[in-house]
Amino acid sequence: MEVLDTFAWIEYFAGSEQGEKARQYIESGDAITPSIVIAEFADKYERERMNPKERLSFIRTKSSVSSLDDIIAETAGRISAQRRTKVKGWGLVDSVILATARAVEAKVVTGDEHFRDLEEAIMIK
Repeated sequence: MEVLDTFAWIEYFAGSEQGEKARQYIESGDAITPSIVIAEFADKYERERMNPKERLSFIRTKSSVSSLDDIIAETAGRISAQRRTKVKGWGLVDSVILATARAVEAKVVTGDEHFRDLEEAIMIK
């Protein structure tokens, strides 16, 4: 089981080399997508004037969407406070994704350089 971040989904739909690396995790049927990734994905598509509806439906079909609960939120807050002292540009979305992965003892499939130093990261970049 792996947690998919926004980078993995965007590259997958773009058909890029990184997307090809993400394909095995996406198509395994055993992946988790944090609900915050749905928000970030929809935001990106809307800003680029693309309709995300079909792709969001695909994400929901190919992965289990995990909701942000109070435990994940608290953990994400603690992660943010720690990571921001070490990693420039670390964001709260990154923290929610990492907290989700830690909660289910999974790795994060990503190309986001913010995750490079983490043992929980499967870098596709």
